[in-house]
Amino acid sequence: METSTALVRTDKASRFLVQLCKHFGHKVPAEWTETDGVVRFEPGTCRMAASEGALTLACESESPEALAVVQDVIASHLQRFAWKEELSVSWAGGTGGTASR
Repeated sequence: METSTALVRTDKASRFLVQLCKHFGHKVPAEWTETDGVVRFEPGTCRMAASEGALTLACESESPEALAVVQDVIASHLQRFAWKEELSVSWAGGTGGTASR
C-alpha cells in the first residue's frame, strides 16, 4: 500500500474539507463532517482532517501511479477552490505525485 500526507496551512480548513467532499460526492463515495472527511476514488482514498489553521490530507492507493492520480486530483481541486489563498500542497511519503503543487 502506497501512502502520502500533506499538511496545508489555512484558516478555512473546515470549509475546504466540506467543499472538496461535497464536490467529489457527486461522482464518487464521500462522507464528511465539519472536521473529518473521506473520499473514495477508484484509484485510491483520501482522508481529510480539519483543525485550527490546517487541513491534513492522507492519501492511499495500491500503486505509486494510482497514488499520484489521487494526490493530483485532490491538490488541483483544493487549489482551485482556494484560489484567493494560493495554498501550497506538499506531499510526504509515497513515490508518486508532485512534490509540491
